[in-house]
Amino acid sequence: MKGIIDAHCDVLSKLMMNPALDFSLDDSGLDVTLPKLRQAGVAMQCFAVWIPEPVNDPGMKHLLTGVELFWDRIVGQAGMKAIRTAEDLSSGTDNGQQCALLTVEGADALNGSMDHLRTLFQLGVRCLGITWNYANWAADGVAEPRKGGLTLKGRQLVKECNNLGMIMDISHLAERSFWELDELSSRPYIASHSNVLELCGHPRNLNKRQIERISERGGVIGINFFPPFVSTETEATIDHVIRHIDTVCEWGGERSVALGSDFDGISKKVKGLEDPSGYARLGEALAKRFSNEQVERICVRNWYEFFVTQLPKSEC
Repeated sequence: MKGIIDAHCDVLSKLMMNPALDFSLDDSGLDVTLPKLRQAGVAMQCFAVWIPEPVNDPGMKHLLTGVELFWDRIVGQAGMKAIRTAEDLSSGTDNGQQCALLTVEGADALNGSMDHLRTLFQLGVRCLGITWNYANWAADGVAEPRKGGLTLKGRQLVKECNNLGMIMDISHLAERSFWELDELSSRPYIASHSNVLELCGHPRNLNKRQIERISERGGVIGINFFPPFVSTETEATIDHVIRHIDTVCEWGGERSVALGSDFDGISKKVKGLEDPSGYARLGEALAKRFSNEQVERICVRNWYEFFVTQLPKSEC
C-alpha cells in the first residue's frame, strides 16, 4: 500500500473565514489543495471543522456551516470520496481515489447535547476532538489553568461516542481529562496531531505515559508539523520531525505512529514541510532511517488499519 494519510488539517476553518478561497486550485492561499494532494499521492486527508476564535458564538449553526463546506467544496466541487464507513475507505484506496474524512475539533458547539452529537454522526462526522486548548462543557483543555478533568456531561459524551462509534481525539485535552477518558472509554482513541513532550516541552505535546497508553489501547498518534511542537531550536527541520516519529516508535511501537500535519492551522512551518509537496522529502528522509515496511506504516498503513477497523462497517 502506497501513499499518505494525514489525520488533521484546517482547510474548512479557512474556508469559513474566507469563502473566496478555492480548494480545487493549486495556488489558492491554502496549504492543502486537491492538486497538491494528488501530486503528493495522499490517499486520505482528514478535514477538521474548528470554529475560528473570531466567531463570537461557536454554536451548532457555525459547526453545520463547516460540515456543509466539506460536502459542498471538498467532496462536491473537488470530487474527493467521502469516507463514512470502512468499506468506503477500502474501496476508495483500492481504486486510487483521493479520500476525505470529516472530523470536528472541539465539542464546544454541541452544548452538552447528545442529540447534536448523533446529528453530526449522521452527517458524516467520524472523529471528535473533545476540546480545543481551553475548557468547555465537557472537559478541560491543555491551556486551562485549573487543569481539570471531564465534567459529568463529558463523561456522558465519552460513553455516547463509544455507543455511536464516534472516534475520540485526545489532542488538546488536559492530562487529567486524558486519563479520565482512558478509564471510561471501551474503544481505542487517537491523538490526531500531537508530538512528544520529552523532546519539545510545549504543553500540547504528550508525555511518555500517555504515548504508551494510546499504543496499549490500539490507538495512533499523528505527528504534528507545527515548529513550536517540534523543536525548541530557532528553525525546525524534517530531522526534528523524525526524532518525534522515532521516539513514538520506541515508546509505543511502530504501529502507533503516523502523520497529523495541522496544515492550514499553523502560522509557522517546518523547513521543507510547508505543505503536502514536502511529503516526498519526508519520505526520503524516513527511508534513510527506517525499512520500507516501516516507512509505509508511518505514512499510510497505521492510520489505514486503525480507521478500517474503527469506522462503521456499513451505513447506519
